[in-house]
Amino acid sequence: MNLYSTIVSFFQDGGAFMLPIALILMVGLAIAVERWFFLKRAYHANRAAYSELLPLVDKKQFDQAETAAQGNGSAIGRLLSVALDTKRSSPRRDDIHAAMQEGVMESIPRLSKRTNYLSTLANIATLLGLLGTIIGLIAAFTAVANADPADKATLLSQSISVAMNTTAFGLMAAIPLLLIHSLLQNKTLEIVESIEMAGVKFLNSIVRSNRASVATRESDA
Repeated sequence: MNLYSTIVSFFQDGGAFMLPIALILMVGLAIAVERWFFLKRAYHANRAAYSELLPLVDKKQFDQAETAAQGNGSAIGRLLSVALDTKRSSPRRDDIHAAMQEGVMESIPRLSKRTNYLSTLANIATLLGLLGTIIGLIAAFTAVANADPADKATLLSQSISVAMNTTAFGLMAAIPLLLIHSLLQNKTLEIVESIEMAGVKFLNSIVRSNRASVATRESDA
């Protein structure tokens, strides 16, 4: 009960800016939870796709690999599908690599979507906290202007303490949002690097297959 009373008193003393900061914190946490589960699903889907598709490519079962990639839905599945589609029209390594790079670039916005909002919300929470404190201090100095001289020091210290609640809450909202933003960015970078690594593996396997096919035709000729 004491904790509840402390929290209620903290919000009541903070003034009108406490509610917008609380809303920003809730919105940021909702975005963070959605992004975290999205990235976790993307990570596991890419790992499963890589484990399924790479053996097919290594065995030169390109038709089966393309069919499986098209029905996979992961970023790595889309990447391989683009690579094999390009291979049919142009088996050159540079063309396949360019098509795969384009596929990677298309995947990045999906992975980083809404993550940058967290840093923006953290900055807004901090600024709202400072604004609330400044407005609270202005109100405090205005209130003590006509107060009894003996009570001015006590009244001013109490008013400043109340005004600082807004800055404190703004920082309490901003710090977790910034930490979560950094965590999600690192997770996104990890997934992008795994996609690029899988792309290199696929590309090398496809190129080796093309070279083997050329060598076979030349030997038959």
